[in-house]
Amino acid sequence: MATHEFFVDMTCEGCSGAVTRVLKKIDVKFDIDLPNKKVFIESDKDKDVLLETLKKTGKTVTYIGTK
Repeated sequence: MATHEFFVDMTCEGCSGAVTRVLKKIDVKFDIDLPNKKVFIESDKDKDVLLETLKKTGKTVTYIGTK
C-alpha cells in the first residue's frame, strides 16, 4: 500500500476537519500535518481519486508524490 503526500492549503482546525470528513467517507488511513499544510494518505486507491476527494474541501490541493 502506497503513502501519497498532498499539499492542502489549510489554515485552521476547520480546514483540517473538512479534510477529515471527506477522507473518512472513502475509508483510507491518513495523517494531517496542519502546520506544514500536508496530508499523507495510505491507500491503494489511484492518486487522482484521492486528489478529487481532497478537492471537495474547496481548498487548493497539489499532489506531491509517494513516500
